[in-house]
Amino acid sequence: MKTNDYLSIGEMAKINHTTVPALRLYDRMELLIPAHVDEMTGYRYYDIKQNARLDMIQYMKELGMELKEIKAILDREDVTQIESVLVTKQEAVQQKIEDLNIQKEAITRTIDSIERYRKSPKPGTLTLEYIPRRRIYAIHTGINFYEHDIDTYEMILKQLKNDLISNHLPEIYYCNAGTILKQENFEQQQFFSDTMFVFVDRHFPKPESVHTIEDGMYACIYADSFDQEKEYAQKLLEFCRKNQYQTAGDYLCEVLMEFDVFDRNQRSMFLRLQVPVTFTK
Repeated sequence: MKTNDYLSIGEMAKINHTTVPALRLYDRMELLIPAHVDEMTGYRYYDIKQNARLDMIQYMKELGMELKEIKAILDREDVTQIESVLVTKQEAVQQKIEDLNIQKEAITRTIDSIERYRKSPKPGTLTLEYIPRRRIYAIHTGINFYEHDIDTYEMILKQLKNDLISNHLPEIYYCNAGTILKQENFEQQQFFSDTMFVFVDRHFPKPESVHTIEDGMYACIYADSFDQEKEYAQKLLEFCRKNQYQTAGDYLCEVLMEFDVFDRNQRSMFLRLQVPVTFTK
């Protein structure tokens, strides 16, 4: 045999944009066996025609297949098995895309929240704002959180988190949880609610559980303390009545920003209290 009729392992690696250790691994796995091994030196040599098999190995790796899967497929020479493995890989890739889309949307929501916080007026400011359509996932906790302090509120938040986990929903949605007070309770200033929600997006895995909050004009007041809500909700109602705004839906307590990242002892929140309104012509 003339070794100049073959490619050395280094040459084989170079022309195929791979590495010598990779080719040695393929040899040990019997995935790509050299055409010749010198008995004296142990040097590996490859036939140029083996590029076809190496091309297939590299292509299958690009499709996301593991080396063990590639070897099994090539050993069996079964096209049906190739299709079966690829269908499984396709499903896995699609799930990864969906997971990344959820993560991307969550990042966008967080950036938007920070921007709204930076541009928000000082606490106690009353405004009239247009708010676009939003999607929420809500649960009923069975506890009227207006009758309790922040410690109970923390326990209620964990109910929401546990609900997401038990329903196999991404925990990334557990952020800036808000609360809902029915329109009639808001108008009568009767603070009874056990409804807590988080904002979700079009990628949420359970669309049938999503409630849409329509866009529109909202009377709003800003607060920076959990303990201010009742006082500021009353000011919000007075603002609506003074300006002859008609409430047109449920009152929301929206958490724009949380400051736990700054290592405070208590959950610190910046809130936008809001209620949809219509106008008397």
